[in-house]
Amino acid sequence: QVRLVESGGGLVQAGGSLRLSCAASGRTFSTYTMGWFRQAPGKERQFVAAITWNGGITDYSDSVKGRFTISRENAKTTVYLRMNSLKPEDTAVYYCAADTSGAYSAAEPSAYHYWGQGTQVTVSS
Repeated sequence: QVRLVESGGGLVQAGGSLRLSCAASGRTFSTYTMGWFRQAPGKERQFVAAITWNGGITDYSDSVKGRFTISRENAKTTVYLRMNSLKPEDTAVYYCAADTSGAYSAAEPSAYHYWGQGTQVTVSS
């Protein structure tokens, strides 16, 4: 069982920045693919970013590419999402997720076995 706890969300003005953190339990965190997804009211859950077990490969949705950066610290069993140049359309609940299979499916929600409870990000115009 893997427990994921997100933090760092909040209210920010357009153009501002936030850094989300996701602390994971589990002694084999360093083997997990980790992802960030988001869900706005009335919309489906959307892929944001993913990172392989060693950080060697990262992927981003087109809507956040160049503005968001995913990273991880395996020694701290934590994954981060640095969000710069935030826009009102980035407003959503942000979820981190863990794929413990050893594969890398990046944007596919069904590939992830564990999910956090989410953290709200609100960007005002």
